Amino acid sequence: MTAPISRFPVPESLDALPADLRERILAVQDKAGFIPNVFLMLAHRPEEFRAFFAWHDALMERESDSLTLAEKEMIVVATSARHGCLYCVVAHGAVLRIYSKQPHLADQLAINHRSAAIGERQRLMIDFAMHLSFEHGVLDDAWQARLASVGFSLNDIWDIGAVAAFFSLSNRLVSLAGTPPNDEFYLMGRVPRASRS
Repeated sequence: MTAPISRFPVPESLDALPADLRERILAVQDKAGFIPNVFLMLAHRPEEFRAFFAWHDALMERESDSLTLAEKEMIVVATSARHGCLYCVVAHGAVLRIYSKQPHLADQLAINHRSAAIGERQRLMIDFAMHLSFEHGVLDDAWQARLASVGFSLNDIWDIGAVAAFFSLSNRLVSLAGTPPNDEFYLMGRVPRASRS
């Protein structure tokens, strides 16, 4: 029995969607080999779909001063785990495995970033993301100095906070809709693509 993608309406077919949404979803399908459920979950509100993915792309795809794509995904996995968001832990865990080429890292971060096989710079980065997300924290002089001491610029610090904030929104929307991760995500970065069934 297949779990529903959302408690809210999902498109009966991609043909029912505005052209720009359909093109975006088909491009993702071409690249990944499947349509991530979050795209279908958000498609019933086209304006919000556009805004969500525009913000996602501006934040996650832009080149930071020193924050890598893998480090951004580390923040997503660790904070999503604390939020209890299975979808984002599984989906972004897959992306992290691919970017980092470390098949165990996402699992370690999801359980406890303090004991994961990462460096002190990355641990401090996640500590700060957790501080903002779960402790009603702020960026004060002490945090800025600690982050700068391991090489994070002010732009990097913004990116750390913005990734944590954006995925707090994403985690809550996915939880609201009850959207499960696609089965395909579980094997990505663990099993070569040609071997997946």
